[in-house]
Amino acid sequence: MSTTFTLDTSTSRANPTPAPMKRLTVPAIQRRKVEGRTNEPLVMLTAYTARQAQLLDPHCDMLLVGDSLGQVIYGLPSTLPVTLDMMIAHGAAVVRGSYHSVVLVDMPFGSYEASPAHAFTSASRVMAETGCAAVKLEGGQAMAETISFLSRRGIPVMAHVGLTPQAVNALGGYGARGKSQEEHARIMDDAKAVANAGAFAVVLEGVMEDLAIEITDMLDIPVIGIGASAHCDGQVLVSEDMLGMFERTPRFVKVYENIAGTISGAAERYAAEVRNRSFPTQDQVYRPKK
Repeated sequence: MSTTFTLDTSTSRANPTPAPMKRLTVPAIQRRKVEGRTNEPLVMLTAYTARQAQLLDPHCDMLLVGDSLGQVIYGLPSTLPVTLDMMIAHGAAVVRGSYHSVVLVDMPFGSYEASPAHAFTSASRVMAETGCAAVKLEGGQAMAETISFLSRRGIPVMAHVGLTPQAVNALGGYGARGKSQEEHARIMDDAKAVANAGAFAVVLEGVMEDLAIEITDMLDIPVIGIGASAHCDGQVLVSEDMLGMFERTPRFVKVYENIAGTISGAAERYAAEVRNRSFPTQDQVYRPKK
């Protein structure tokens, strides 16, 4: 049985319920790809809070505490202003709210690029303060030495190549990558480099489908697609995107529910009842017991 936290149910709404199962591990994720093929694709979604983790955890193999929380939670224009403290706070909440999935935490911009030693200082703090199983960082060949440094010191790393949002200023936008032969070759080399460096898996984002298929077939480690191909070993989406929380979503997102409409509708009904004094009713107020 695996759980990370016990809360007083009389005082807290967030009380993770232990289940008779062990939490998945990084080696278990790696073993899902056998002889270059993953028969059962890996499921990954982002999570930023304990309650969100509770709801998503039974259906996922991995929960990613993504630096996308900068935009999704904090309303920032990009992921660049996200801090290590933000990632740690949300990472700890997601670990507390889950018992099944492998929890990964994104390394935010500026927390790992300077040197492998700098990356280790940041990543070891993330691991110690959140209880997560692994970290994720962006970059291909340039980050290979860092991935190797961390992996050899007991920190599992998921790499991220293709469209890398932290490098949006250098890339010139969020358009699909791998359209030119030169860029196609560079992303292939990035994927090989992170796999050879010891990454246990790699996120492949926003690339042409033929490139995604080629990389998935080439690598022995799981390739998790986002805006890539159904041929990948698994898929990841930002949960709020697929739940319809925003007016605009990227092309590669399928919206499974209109949660924004549900929330707005509920708030509208609540506001109407407050204003016409039909809420609270006798069921929601305290009266002396007879």
